[in-house]
Amino acid sequence: MERHIYEVSELNELVKAVLEGIPEFQDLYVKGEISNHKVYSPGHHYFSLKDDRGAIRCVMFRGQAQSLRFRPENGMMVIARGRVSLFPRDGAYQLYCDELTPYGVGDLHVAFEQLKAKLHQEGLFDPAHKKPLPDYPQTIAIATSPSGAAVHDMIRILRRRYPLAKVVLLPVRVQGEEAPPMIASALRYANARRVADVIITGRGGGSMEDLWAFNDERVARAIYDSEIPVISAVGHEPDVTIADFVADVRASTPSHAAELAVPDQMELRERLEGQRLHMARSQGKRLELLRRRLEVLAQKRVMADPLAPVQDKRMLLGHLQKELYHASSLRLAEPRQRVAALAAKLDAMSPLKVLGRGFSMVTDESGAPLRRAQDAAVGSQVTARLASGRLLCRVEETILEEEPS
Repeated sequence: MERHIYEVSELNELVKAVLEGIPEFQDLYVKGEISNHKVYSPGHHYFSLKDDRGAIRCVMFRGQAQSLRFRPENGMMVIARGRVSLFPRDGAYQLYCDELTPYGVGDLHVAFEQLKAKLHQEGLFDPAHKKPLPDYPQTIAIATSPSGAAVHDMIRILRRRYPLAKVVLLPVRVQGEEAPPMIASALRYANARRVADVIITGRGGGSMEDLWAFNDERVARAIYDSEIPVISAVGHEPDVTIADFVADVRASTPSHAAELAVPDQMELRERLEGQRLHMARSQGKRLELLRRRLEVLAQKRVMADPLAPVQDKRMLLGHLQKELYHASSLRLAEPRQRVAALAAKLDAMSPLKVLGRGFSMVTDESGAPLRRAQDAAVGSQVTARLASGRLLCRVEETILEEEPS
């Protein structure tokens, strides 16, 4: 009997048909660790699942991969649901995955942690980027579902606490695939039009799936890019979303967000009343001090006789004049006496005094005094000055006498 010789491709097709003919292989679950994970440009995922004793090649095509809520990574333990078949070209059997779920935790939880780590690394949670809320906002924008109970609670609280503020509703979906782009668009619209001084975005409580729109990267980046301060108000106190980490302020509930957005008018009234009482007491004390000062001034002499200070100053001026005159007289008396004594000495030494006793002073033609007879030439003209008048004389003869030694 002649044996059939299979071609390689024929054998691969036969094995493929055998594998696909086993019902258990067409819908089964496989647990393993992801390795050699790669994503090619069309969006197909290629990887292997392995344990400590073996490995199997896996592929997840783009259509199925679009439903992934987390990013597969090497070393991650997962449960894959799919079918076993063979790729005839390579002759290798592989698992064609329809679903992929992290082992031990839900895929939403893994997606949450992955996005949280990514945005934290990029700095979207940095406290330095947080903007303070305005103390007295004029307009509050609320980006939420218009039909939910949360929006009615927020509007009621805003009107009760601070009726001066205007409330603008930005209606969006808060659940489902359409919710993230709508929320992000509402935030960008509010900033482009500057419709408010503060924005509240959020919704009431629910499951993680219900709140998932606020774990979307598009919403997180829209909150981060907002120039208007954003309050995140998603779910209840235990619920935490990516929006809470990015927002400028996180509120535990939508009602709490409304309380954070505006001041309480009752507290403002109490504060104003306290300031009014403080100002009244302060002005009362000031007026009392001024009244006492006025009473003291009213008792002063100047109030009864306005010219009294002038008279006092005039008397003081007269007294100072007398003292000044007396002091100046005493100061000038001694110099006067000294001058008189010197004048007397000078007068005693004056040649005029000598002339008065019968002497005369003889000068030559130039007016120079003659001290010796030989200083006058015979025939020269000299002048003799007497105590009264002068004599013009001509020298007839000079008689020389011995000069005293």
